[in-house]
Amino acid sequence: MEKKRRTEIAELGEFGLIDLLTSGFEPTNHSTLRAAGDDAAVILPPAGETVLCSTDLLTEGVDFDLTYFPLKHLGYKAVTVAGSDILAMNARPSQLMVSLGVSAKMSVEALQELYEGIAFACREQGIDLVGGDTKASVTGLVLSLTAVGHAPKERIVSRGGAQQNDLICISGNLGAAYMGLRLLEREKRVLADVKDPEPKFAGYEYLLEKYLKPRLRKDIVEALAEEGIVPTSMIDLSDGLSSDLMQICKASKCGARIYLDRIPIARQTYALAEEMNADPVVAALNGGEDHELLFTVPLALQEQVMRMGCVDVIGHITPESTGVYLVTPDGADIRLKAQGFPEKE
Repeated sequence: MEKKRRTEIAELGEFGLIDLLTSGFEPTNHSTLRAAGDDAAVILPPAGETVLCSTDLLTEGVDFDLTYFPLKHLGYKAVTVAGSDILAMNARPSQLMVSLGVSAKMSVEALQELYEGIAFACREQGIDLVGGDTKASVTGLVLSLTAVGHAPKERIVSRGGAQQNDLICISGNLGAAYMGLRLLEREKRVLADVKDPEPKFAGYEYLLEKYLKPRLRKDIVEALAEEGIVPTSMIDLSDGLSSDLMQICKASKCGARIYLDRIPIARQTYALAEEMNADPVVAALNGGEDHELLFTVPLALQEQVMRMGCVDVIGHITPESTGVYLVTPDGADIRLKAQGFPEKE
């Protein structure tokens, strides 16, 4: 078997590495006046539109495990993580800056694989790579991502605008990414001492894709625009439904009631949860990593929302004094809890 070539980063030097990694990234957005190659990117949004900016940090051993996370998929997911925050403001991500902290174990070929994933996601979503930086790291691979987007000021949506009786809506299904992570962790543990490991992923490919390669839900923002709907609040579902709904309620000073039988959960999520003696509802509520969109709209727009076909209505907004609850099919109310929020009596 032919041994894979390994090129040390020192052979290219910092500038040679940057040139290699960023070659082939040609800007496609009119708002990108100058991209990678200068001291700063130059961005001019369309007339009448406002610029939005968001930063995310992904660290090896905390946010990803390179034992089972292909670098190409990591690059793709990094773009989704960064761009999803812009989408959650009802805006379009258009530029991206990627800075890396690189450990000595990383080769030039490994970084090229990472950037192949970044390039693929950027082309797919119409995002320009416009800059970044590269430094040595003593703690493993670190990715710092800054996404830039734009939208008309009147269409920008925050977390703090939900009103009483608004419908609570979500895109996609929940819990699949978390169960995909559970599956990868299980196989890593079971096969730790096996010489030629053969992980058992058959039947759960969808869960792996949801965790390793989540897609930006730009289609949801576009569908909302086509229907003429501006949500009253919106957030990226990255920390789990409980936590992210509570973020909206905190910012909007309101309560909420969501219904268990309306939360969309994929068949593979149910199947793996049963196999692993896990609760699929807990995965949906607290798992995170879904990168779907959670938003609220006025009750009067229910028919338009349902017409979109890619959204589920799972509950409604209530007064702040009523709290945030999950309603079971038998009518029982369960107060939602989430990490980072104080428990209330």
